[in-house]
Amino acid sequence: MAAVPAQRIRALNGADVRPDGSFVLYWMVAARRLSSNFALQRAVEWSVSLGRPLVIFEPLRVDYRWASDRLHRFVIDGMADHQRAMASRPATYVPHVERESGDGRRLFDHLLGQSAVVVTDDYPAFFLPAMLDSAGRRATVRLEAVDSNGLLPMRLAEATFQTAVAFRAHVQRSLRSCLADWPAEIPWNKLPVPRPLTFPDNDRCRPTPPSALDAPDGLIATLSIDHGVPSAGIRGGDVAAAARLEQFVRAVLPRYVDDQRHPDLDGTSRLSPYLHFGHVSAHDVFTSVMTAERWTSRRLSAAGRGKRQGWWGTSPGAEAFLDQLITWRELGFNMCVRAPGTYDHFESVPLWARTTLARHAADPRPSRYTLAEFSGARTHDDVWNAAQRQLVGDGWMHNYLRMLWGKKILEWSETPEAAFETMVEVMNRYALDGRDPNSYSGYAWTLGRYDRPWGPERPIFGTVRYMSSENTVRKLRIKEYLKRYGADPSLDVRPSGA
Repeated sequence: MAAVPAQRIRALNGADVRPDGSFVLYWMVAARRLSSNFALQRAVEWSVSLGRPLVIFEPLRVDYRWASDRLHRFVIDGMADHQRAMASRPATYVPHVERESGDGRRLFDHLLGQSAVVVTDDYPAFFLPAMLDSAGRRATVRLEAVDSNGLLPMRLAEATFQTAVAFRAHVQRSLRSCLADWPAEIPWNKLPVPRPLTFPDNDRCRPTPPSALDAPDGLIATLSIDHGVPSAGIRGGDVAAAARLEQFVRAVLPRYVDDQRHPDLDGTSRLSPYLHFGHVSAHDVFTSVMTAERWTSRRLSAAGRGKRQGWWGTSPGAEAFLDQLITWRELGFNMCVRAPGTYDHFESVPLWARTTLARHAADPRPSRYTLAEFSGARTHDDVWNAAQRQLVGDGWMHNYLRMLWGKKILEWSETPEAAFETMVEVMNRYALDGRDPNSYSGYAWTLGRYDRPWGPERPIFGTVRYMSSENTVRKLRIKEYLKRYGADPSLDVRPSGA
């Protein structure tokens, strides 16, 4: 088995391997899958080299911001898949759906105390960086974080890219060398024989039983989370992810370049929730697309110079999709890694955009809406309301409409700062793919990040790119979409605390 590339491994402390540790612990927190996973691969490397059994600990906290039935159900679907898959494999799987805040940490610390070495997922957004830093300070055994997020190691770049063109040029310079460093197939048959584990006396700090994972609604109903956001009817987990990927490549990719803009058509991949929760890897998505294209790396252009088309040597649809999967998705990871204190704040918007928005901050707004009105799709704009209803009902919003959605929030908010906070609160609460580096890229893009000044200068927007619902209706096939997501009182919901 090929070794995990060193540039994907980051030590979270200076502790050594514990020679008398009972097992190698993989703390699964972001790459929630059992294949195409550099972190799991690294844990297996340690297990084989040390001759210690492998324990996979997959927790789900109860106290993270925006915790809801929707997000919990999606993750638990994946945990149930893992429980079934691991039943026949020579490693111990420990799922834990936390019932009370702190129980997961106590169980983790219990396992930590018995471990020879610990490997976890390196993920640069939401609460995970702080959680990993805290664990690194507490651990008296070596703790490593491994990057399984994208085709490029997210810490490979030594710059914070300000435009997609610049980052795309970086991809075009760097990707060839990364194509050789692919996640290896996990050699389960080489792992040492598992040993029985001990757990704390507290029942809440024990593994969640398979019966609870297989009946998640009953489990979720007992938890102190936001029950006002129900599950979205989209099954999570790597089994569902693989099915969606197969369907996309077979039926959608051939017409992606023409259909992906139009809300009336099922022309997008809908893979973003699975990518966000780690149920599918970017490597597997790339492999599936390129297999369908009968592609080899010899088809790469000699020099891309950041151009959007022509470098990959694939069909136009594949070129367009790969630009979303790699350029735009991994650009968000670049910002999170390089600007950890600001990527999720208004201050991450470039100076030119903050300047022009500040110059127009006092401009009259044609309408102003509260957070409750935004969440409940109670605006005057039928297109915006339809997009919001799709988000609330389905846990996902059509890609093109996400841009319009954010632009109108800017137009209808008291300040640009308030608009940013509204986007964060609403999308992160309802979207299965919220709370992600790509999500924060989208919020900030509507305010100017990764963009350039546009003329003519307008009220409220200044030289930030403007979008209108009227133009959207003229340009896109959207009539059936508006019928489908028309007014529905059952989706007239209020945010927590409103």
